[in-house]
Amino acid sequence: MKKVQFTETILRDASQSLVATRLSYDQFEPILSTIDKAGYYSVECWGGATFDVCLRFLNEDPWERLRKFRAAMPNTKLQMLLRGQNILGYKHYSDDIVRRFVRASVRNGIDIIRIFDALNDVENLKVAIEETVKSGAIASGAISYTTSPVHTLDKYVQMVKELKEMGCATICIKDMAGIMSPKAAYDLVSAIKDAVDLPVVIHTHCTTGLAFMTELKAIEAGADVIDTAISPFSGGTSQPATETLNYALKELGYETGLNDDVLFEMANYFKPIRAEFLEKGTLNPISMATDTQCLTYQIPGGMLSNLLSQLKSLNSLDKFDAALLETPKVRADMGYPPLVTPTSQLIGTQAVQNVLTGERYKNVGAELRAYCRGEYGRTPAPINEEVRAKILGDEKPIEGRYAATLPDDIYEKAAEKLGDTARCEEDVLSYIAFPPVAEKFFEERRANEEKKVRYSIEKV
Repeated sequence: MKKVQFTETILRDASQSLVATRLSYDQFEPILSTIDKAGYYSVECWGGATFDVCLRFLNEDPWERLRKFRAAMPNTKLQMLLRGQNILGYKHYSDDIVRRFVRASVRNGIDIIRIFDALNDVENLKVAIEETVKSGAIASGAISYTTSPVHTLDKYVQMVKELKEMGCATICIKDMAGIMSPKAAYDLVSAIKDAVDLPVVIHTHCTTGLAFMTELKAIEAGADVIDTAISPFSGGTSQPATETLNYALKELGYETGLNDDVLFEMANYFKPIRAEFLEKGTLNPISMATDTQCLTYQIPGGMLSNLLSQLKSLNSLDKFDAALLETPKVRADMGYPPLVTPTSQLIGTQAVQNVLTGERYKNVGAELRAYCRGEYGRTPAPINEEVRAKILGDEKPIEGRYAATLPDDIYEKAAEKLGDTARCEEDVLSYIAFPPVAEKFFEERRANEEKKVRYSIEKV
């Protein structure tokens, strides 16, 4: 009997996709020991946007959250999502910072690091993979799945071979927009299995309505692990429901290793939390709908909500359809990057600017200029030279690997600047990733501690 294992995404991507990662630790702490008994291959609980949101909106130390996860779920592999040379931010960091961040993640409780690059440039994955393996964790190399004239089966297979050579123990097909069809999944998994002897993990979203079929066909082709979300936080821009696929696969004769009673308890726990988010308006019903337009525009759910948010703030919601049409055109100009953080933000923002100004590339942000300079790595296809010239003028793109040009004393300078404010290496890394946000968090942390001390003295 073939075994298919599950990665549960409720603590990271499911909540990120549906409620902008606003699940606080207190909201799910009581159910963690139950999740630990479910029989998952892993629980994705860290990385992605969780780090930023913990500091920026939830007033939580993301490192402390991770340590609490480790203590509460000792029997389950904890998994995080890392953006390669971008770590958890939106720009490239030096190799020293990448290595420090990986070591700290493993030291604080991470077992599996899923490592991807928004351009599928393996040079941006090498350092993170190497340090993950050196730290004793599982490096899961991810393909950022997309379709375009230059994204072929052969190119994906070549990338997988390089990931294996770099030390990856598993391969993840990361379909962030939910556009991978059942046939494409079957063909790609089959090709990967023929090329390398490594477990294959399938990550997709329900955005287009394909996810359940896609995961089943991937399993038929030999996929070993699938990403799912417990039912109250499944569907829409999230992952397919854990219980549904567990039920279907068992009926088809697969072994899943999941405990049905535990899944039932988890679902009941998260139902009222989902209702709270609906009532507050954080969970937008649009996020729960099936959007087949994504098959044309290839826009992930988070990017779609960002487009809506940008246009709403500018009182230009009437330009939404035009922005949707402009997005694939900008993507083609930029060399067909997969639309995933941070490229999804770069492309989406530029599409909005082009539509609002009525002139393409009249207003261009600093991030897109950096992209055109080569600071994000090698693009899948060449950038449209006419567009690049309009954006950069006479400025020449950089040659070679951008991270190699960054200074190697970033950590030391950050530690010196913070002084006593930083209590450990993790604090310095938080600051390097998100400087103003981390500083504000450190100030509030100190103020809260002083309040507690005053309260204790007054009590005495």
